[in-house]
Amino acid sequence: MKVISLHKKAKQKNWISNLQKNNRETQHQVYTYFAPKMLGVCRQYIKDLQQAEEVLLNGFLKVFTKINSFNDKGSFEGWIRRIMINECINYLRVKKNIFISDKYKKEVIVNNEEEKSINTSYLQQQIDALKPELRIVFNLYVIEEYKHKEIAEMLQITENASKLRYRKAKQFLQKNINKKQLHYGK
Repeated sequence: MKVISLHKKAKQKNWISNLQKNNRETQHQVYTYFAPKMLGVCRQYIKDLQQAEEVLLNGFLKVFTKINSFNDKGSFEGWIRRIMINECINYLRVKKNIFISDKYKKEVIVNNEEEKSINTSYLQQQIDALKPELRIVFNLYVIEEYKHKEIAEMLQITENASKLRYRKAKQFLQKNINKKQLHYGK
């Protein structure tokens, strides 16, 4: 396993070196290698596929123009992923004007057994149905595993607002999951 990992790391170091030289072939290789996974990241935040693809392309443009700022302290893929998440947030902030209200009140705990019994496709539909300001916090907290303090800094909201948005998203998802389970009978 270490041999594969070392080979992958050496390949990525070579990519980074070539990207810094503005090598078009390497840009194509990096795009081809990471685009499918990064489109998935963008799609978690932006429900329209064409808009997610637009953000993906803008994200890769930033990757290629800001490659000299990659400091090799973390993984190259993680650095690209962070750029994509920031591009999604910026896109939603500008295009959708989503950061309007920080006033959410209720907290609902989602039962882990109920989560396991839900179809993945249905769950993605429900996440897509969340208001953008809730979906972003939910994705950053649950999928990307950021802390509420980090989310608050990224979104320029309070830490409490991040927690409340997350709770509101959980409440919405639990309500719709329970409704489906009642409709189809567990």
